[in-house]
Amino acid sequence: QLQLVESGGGLVQPGGSLRFSCTAAGFTLDAYAIGWFRQAPGQGQEGIGCINNSNGRTDYADSVEGRFTISRDNAKNTVYLQMHSLKPEDTAVYYCAADPYERYGRNCLAQYEDWGQGTQVAVYS
Repeated sequence: QLQLVESGGGLVQPGGSLRFSCTAAGFTLDAYAIGWFRQAPGQGQEGIGCINNSNGRTDYADSVEGRFTISRDNAKNTVYLQMHSLKPEDTAVYYCAADPYERYGRNCLAQYEDWGQGTQVAVYS
């Protein structure tokens, strides 16, 4: 089983930026499609976006399009979620997830096989 570890959460004011990292020990992440999800307090899980494994294509949910960017650094075996212009409604626990199959377009946020433990971000004024 792939063990994913997220890092980079914290407290930030509205309009600020944060970057999450997703890594995996013992596995090469570029072989996996990576999705990012979040769960706000008292709410269900929301898909944010994904980066495909074969071609690096990224897709995003409308709620974060233009503010969030997913990228890979294969040399560091890390996938990033860069978040800008953060809003209070972005407060949530954020998770990365991995799947060995391609993910893009309509299946970007479909069920993933392996999940990280989550990292918290709180956007407050």
